[in-house]
Amino acid sequence: MIRHLVLFKLNEGVERDDPRVVAGVRAFEELGGLVPELASWELGWNISPRPIAYDFALNASVADAGALTAYLEHPAHQAGVAQWHEFATWVIADYVFE
Repeated sequence: MIRHLVLFKLNEGVERDDPRVVAGVRAFEELGGLVPELASWELGWNISPRPIAYDFALNASVADAGALTAYLEHPAHQAGVAQWHEFATWVIADYVFE
C-alpha cells in the first residue's frame, strides 16, 4: 500500500470561509467517492494552534504505484488541484506501508 499525504497552507489573507476554499474543500470531499483506486480517503482542518502547523490535510491510500498514478491523473483530482492553486500551497509525501 502507498500512503498519500498532502498538507495545505492557505495563502496569507485567505480564510476558511472564503468561497474558493469552501468550493475546494467540497471538491476534495467529493473526490473520495469518484476515484475507484482510492482504498481510503480522509481530510480535515488542522486543530493545532502551533505556528508551524499547516491548515488542511488530506490522507489517502492506494494499492500500488499504478493506482497512485491513476488517482493523480483522474480528471476530478486535476480539477480539485486547479482550484487549490488559487489560494494555497502544499507539501506532499507518498510512502509505502504495510
